[in-house]
Amino acid sequence: MRRKHNQRNFPLPFLKMKNNLTVRREKDFLGEKDLDENALYGIHSVRARENFPDEGRFHIEWYRAMAVTKQACYLTASSFFAEAAGQYDLSRMNIRIVTAETLEALSAAAAECAAGKHSEHFIVPAVSGGAGTSINMNINEIITNRALQIMGRKPGEYDFIDPVEDANVFQSTNDVVPTALRVAAMHLLTELEDSINELRKKTEELEQKYRNTLRIAYTQMQAAVPTTFGRLFSSYSDALSRDWWRISKCLERIKVVNLGGSAVGTSITVPKYFIAGAVAKLQQLTGLPVTRGENLSDATSNLDPLVEVHGIIKAHAVTMEKMASDLRMLASDLHGLRTISIPARQAGSSIMPGKVNPVIPEFVISCSHRVYSNDQLVSSLAALGSLELNAYIPVIGHALLESIKSLIAADRSMAENMLSGIEIEPGEAEKQVLASPAIATALLPYIGYNKAAEIAGLMKKERIDIFGANERLGFMKPEKLRELLKPENLVQGGYRLKDIEE
Repeated sequence: MRRKHNQRNFPLPFLKMKNNLTVRREKDFLGEKDLDENALYGIHSVRARENFPDEGRFHIEWYRAMAVTKQACYLTASSFFAEAAGQYDLSRMNIRIVTAETLEALSAAAAECAAGKHSEHFIVPAVSGGAGTSINMNINEIITNRALQIMGRKPGEYDFIDPVEDANVFQSTNDVVPTALRVAAMHLLTELEDSINELRKKTEELEQKYRNTLRIAYTQMQAAVPTTFGRLFSSYSDALSRDWWRISKCLERIKVVNLGGSAVGTSITVPKYFIAGAVAKLQQLTGLPVTRGENLSDATSNLDPLVEVHGIIKAHAVTMEKMASDLRMLASDLHGLRTISIPARQAGSSIMPGKVNPVIPEFVISCSHRVYSNDQLVSSLAALGSLELNAYIPVIGHALLESIKSLIAADRSMAENMLSGIEIEPGEAEKQVLASPAIATALLPYIGYNKAAEIAGLMKKERIDIFGANERLGFMKPEKLRELLKPENLVQGGYRLKDIEE
């Protein structure tokens, strides 16, 4: 039987002064590195930071999900060793034992990290090579060194707790990292559902408020037929409802995890007890419907569920860009019949006094295009996985989480900073509609195309409204025309023959 951790005879970390700081020296099979004696990261993290000089910050949500996934592993391992000790004489077996004390300290440290603590010691950048090994090792080192502190030891005293043999017990980068990614994504997708609903409620409020406020509808950027602002906001509300429904189903698409599958999904080096129990423990800790895959090799090698989910997210980005572009255009100075105003959120120019720009729509559009770019990245790199593993999980995961967070931010900014303060002047809007030649289209069932065209032409030529044009031409009774042009009648959804009776 291999020695228990507290029986190993490793030397204590070498401490010395360097640049007036006390440092510890850590070793791996490549050599040595000096670190701040109080750093919770270790040599593996330092090498990753040196190898991958990316400025992108690793998502805190993924960091926390890594920690809670490891906590589930420690609790399951603790149960395994306790169960095994009750049934077998482990001293007669060639099995490495991680003591209950060590697992308790590791679990406590992992719980702290799951709450977001010690994230300043996570120094691996967002984009890295190695299929997530650097991510896994950085977390292992943080948890190990914090566990050492909990046990009254100093960081780096790996003869008591080892970042690989203890902190990585029954785990592989290839099952822990993607499992944690799914946990992080599920948490954020739930938040995205909420942000969509908040935005949808704002559009519904505007739909009710402006149900009978007339406006001109546009096709191909040209005035077309009369409609209402209520109809405009109802179209946004329905689109957002579809987005919410699709995203609400995403948890079902990514809930299957490969925890317990080890390196390639064959569960090599992992006890059957752990395979059966780790995912159940993770579900208990997170409250999420995580499920162990029936085919762990598939769950390890194929990332198409992430591609599918990102595609659904992209659909919401399209909705958001459409809304933002529409409202930006309707509120612009280029729109000669502007009857809608969006809130002034900040000064628009460093040189033009009093200028206010549509910064919220522009922010939303920018977020949407970030999602489009990420969708291409996720799709292409998911396809680039080779045989049993996809080495690009760090950047795929970063892009996925970035997209979800971008849309949450876009939703909330649109709801709070724009729709909450949008203003429409009903009287002016109706006046402009009645003066637009496009209103003549509503008369077709009553007077025919040619006469309606004659009214539209006179309105345009004489710059008069539809009532003035009809008064000159005498095509309809004034009272019939006024009844027809009530907002509720213009958008009622078709007409009946009795509606056009004299």
